[in-house]
Amino acid sequence: MPKINRRGAIALGAAAGLVAASSIVRSASAQPTPRLRFGVIGLNHGHIYGQCDAVIRGGGDLVAFHADEVDLAATFQARYPKALRVRDERRILDDPSIQLIVSASIPDQRAPLGVRAMRAGKDFMVDKPGVTSIEQLADVRRAQAETGRIYSIAFSERFESRATIRAGALVKAGAIGDVVQTVGLGPHRVNAPSRPEWFWNKARFGGILCDIASHQMDQFLFFTGSTRAVVVASQTGNFHNPDRPDFEDFGDAMVRGDRGAGYMRVDWFTPAALPVWGDGRLTILGSEGYIELRKYIDIGGRGGGDHLFLVNADGVQHVDCSNEPLPYGQRLVDDVLNRTETAMTQSHCFLATQLALEAQAKAMRADVLPSNLSVAGKQQ
Repeated sequence: MPKINRRGAIALGAAAGLVAASSIVRSASAQPTPRLRFGVIGLNHGHIYGQCDAVIRGGGDLVAFHADEVDLAATFQARYPKALRVRDERRILDDPSIQLIVSASIPDQRAPLGVRAMRAGKDFMVDKPGVTSIEQLADVRRAQAETGRIYSIAFSERFESRATIRAGALVKAGAIGDVVQTVGLGPHRVNAPSRPEWFWNKARFGGILCDIASHQMDQFLFFTGSTRAVVVASQTGNFHNPDRPDFEDFGDAMVRGDRGAGYMRVDWFTPAALPVWGDGRLTILGSEGYIELRKYIDIGGRGGGDHLFLVNADGVQHVDCSNEPLPYGQRLVDDVLNRTETAMTQSHCFLATQLALEAQAKAMRADVLPSNLSVAGKQQ
């Protein structure tokens, strides 16, 4: 391992201090005393389990859930047997003792549900994409402003990625200087036989940039610290699913913020033999170094996930982040109870969503050449 100079030692030490403090909180709350009651409405994506577990780790008590699908409800109740299944969502929305609603419903149903939850006096935490159209975003912004409730989108590729949490601490500690750009890659395995019909319907899932790339938009804003940003260019395509003409299996975008730039590529092309659902990566370029995250697998041979590579004036280091605590759930519960914004600011949540929606709306087709495009010197 290369020698670490004073600046590098300070940066790594500061990051380790943040980790140690979080570890104390985590060990002290391994079996937390419930601090709030929450309910679940909508079980249509498996992310609901990570969402619920995060809130439970933070001190949430799951007391009730609603789902129309019998099979999804049975699986969920087996995981959380103390939660009461109710036949009508109003049983949850009208219960004054329930403070937070958690949802992973079908994507185009999420924003309307969130509006109903906020107008019922509840805070709301939802799977991504939390919104599937510009019109929905306007409705959500209006309801949030009028009620003062929390509308939190669970960007799991940051909040549930231990390597990404550690990267945030290192960037904050100055390990790579000022962030210049992020490059986020979000490949996924399509698993076509297991997908419900809404998965293939763009009107229901919002499109690939609205859906998957909302993760990368969130990380771009978080690591650059940008509070204003624009979409420079974007494209989507359907390269390999001709039987599903409304589906998009590829998308990428360039964005520019007031504190840095970003590029992202998302796709549904994870090879069948890869032992994880996707080789998700993030590169954070700084003025004095860079960080690369291999979140779920290191195809170079190291076992497990949550690999972080730090390259700066001190040398090249590999950091195993598998024991990093995940603070999102605890911070969200704190925010519900204290009316604060420690998990994520509302403006950040809405801006990441707006960028994903705008990238989707303005995307050119990557799989079709325009009829008037000159290719290799020939007019098409």
